[in-house]
Amino acid sequence: MPKSQAQVIQLFDSHSSTYTYLVFDPESLDAVIIDPVDDQIERDQKIIQDRGLKVNWALETHAHADHITSAGLLAEHLGLKTAAPEGCHIGTASVQLVDGQMIAFGAFALKALHTPGHTAGSMSFYVAANDAGHVFTGDTLLIRGCGRTDFQSGSAEALYHSLTEILFKLPEGTTVWPGHDYQGRTHSSIGDEIKNNVRVAGQTKAQFVATMNNLNLPKPRRIDEAVPANLNSGLRQDAGGEPMRNDVLTIRPAQGYAGDVYPELAWHWVQSGEAVMVDVRSDAERAWVGFVPEAKPLAWKQWPVVDVNPEFDAGIQRIAAEGLKIVLLCRSGVRSVAAAQRASQLGIEAFNILEGFEGDPNAEAHRGKLGGWRMRGLPWRQN
Repeated sequence: MPKSQAQVIQLFDSHSSTYTYLVFDPESLDAVIIDPVDDQIERDQKIIQDRGLKVNWALETHAHADHITSAGLLAEHLGLKTAAPEGCHIGTASVQLVDGQMIAFGAFALKALHTPGHTAGSMSFYVAANDAGHVFTGDTLLIRGCGRTDFQSGSAEALYHSLTEILFKLPEGTTVWPGHDYQGRTHSSIGDEIKNNVRVAGQTKAQFVATMNNLNLPKPRRIDEAVPANLNSGLRQDAGGEPMRNDVLTIRPAQGYAGDVYPELAWHWVQSGEAVMVDVRSDAERAWVGFVPEAKPLAWKQWPVVDVNPEFDAGIQRIAAEGLKIVLLCRSGVRSVAAAQRASQLGIEAFNILEGFEGDPNAEAHRGKLGGWRMRGLPWRQN
């Protein structure tokens, strides 16, 4: 254990009530920044410069719904690396963090703790010290409260486990640094939250889940803007990358169907429960090229047959019976247009996902280089 202790600078964004943290080694001045906010980038850079800090990492606890991160911009300006939870699918992050992974700064290291519940990928970051250390809990554990669980693949059951079996197992003297506070409080301790957190203290899992499922909170004001942007490190790639398109959050008008959307907005709709994704590629394409686990397979045409799948109409109507928007994915955004037009003729609100799964071919006739779901770093798998 180093003789000195990691130092914490807590910063506040009043518009979103978000806390940002600079955590640094007081001897080497190596540092990390946690949950930076784009509106505060000039403030943060000034503090970094004034303190002489050498910030090597920008860390995200999750893909935020109430503000846009400045991680991508900081990567451009300072040359730092970004890291985000693997389960949040922030594809532009330099490192996809897994449970237990360590991020070093000087003589110290932050340990990534997978604490799902607020979102499926949410993480907390713990740094040990002689007095039990510090834990940066994002929206998982707040002072006398916890994050909501009603969007972005949230789960009250998972959150209860994260609180009681992961965070509350840390030493009771551990300082809790939350992602937000709305009453002017700055920090707490694990021991204090075990005893006094009104959401979880003395509550059974069933009681906690019932409470969380009946909060009926309003939708975050910036969610439709913030989440797609944060899936791209705040509208930009890491240092050296190309800026993200300015129109990624917009619906483009289309002829004969509801509209065209970029992959980031489609994924946001799926995660927030607003839409169902339908993959209209053939079974062979999904098996050999890759697939999106959350997408429902329904081929528009099956290779080598060139006729429209006779089961398409019945299949898309069954899927649309859930009452959600339909977003349609193909290889490069061509078959999905035809499928969207047919779905619209059936009275379904259907959108085409621009660029498709692989995007258009480049000059060397290679796909996956000029755009597409896979290149954008969104979740996919391959058999």
